[in-house]
This record gives sequence, C-alpha cells and structure tokens, in this order.
Amino acid sequence: MATILVVDDDPMQASLMVSDLGRRFGDVRRVADAAEALCLIEQPDFANKLGLVISGHQTPGIGGPAFVSELRTRMPYLPVLVLGAAKETPADYSREKVAFMTKPYTSELMVTLTRQMLADHKEAVA
Repeated sequence: MATILVVDDDPMQASLMVSDLGRRFGDVRRVADAAEALCLIEQPDFANKLGLVISGHQTPGIGGPAFVSELRTRMPYLPVLVLGAAKETPADYSREKVAFMTKPYTSELMVTLTRQMLADHKEAVA
C-alpha cells in the first residue's frame, strides 16, 4: 500500500483530509510545510513507499511551484496533486506534470482523483 503525503499548514483542513483519505487509502502522513516534506522524502524507507503528494499552491516557505520543482529533482515520476484557491490557476506548474484542483472541491472528487493517481503511479512503476 502506497503512502500519501499531505503538505498543508492548516491543521483543521489537513486533519479532515488525512482522516478522509486515511479511511479509504490507509497510510496518509501530513507535514506542515515543504521543507518538512523534502526532509521526509530524503529518508529511503519513506520515499520507497510514497505514492502521491498532495500540496497546496500556497505552502509556507518556498511556495508550491518551487516545492514541486524541487520534489521533481528528487522523485521525477511521483504524482503530485496541487490544491489551489478559487482564483489560482495551474499556469505556475506548466513545466511540471501535476494535477491541479481548484477549491472548493467535493470529498468524492478528491477520492476519485487520488484513486486514479495512485493507480496510474502503481502501473508506471510496475
């Protein structure tokens, strides 16, 4: 079973997402910022199980686009789902292959997209 990493500095929003995804997919970890996420993926045991990263566009520290770019240097084929606010667009990620979902979104949409991204990743590494 793949691990999902949620990068979100909002404790309430992150808790709901981790709880909802955890019930359906099992291993979901949350970190508060991009720096903490990058430190985690430097650990081989964690990185080898990682199947998806879900991050906000506005992350504390280096910001969403820079975080995804740095993540890609370490794990180029890892699926990334970026959650943007209503007026944000995926234009900042034109060089990176990411899924971009604008808030508000339903829990079912999040689950469906997560399931598809995990399945695609599993097929790609098989």
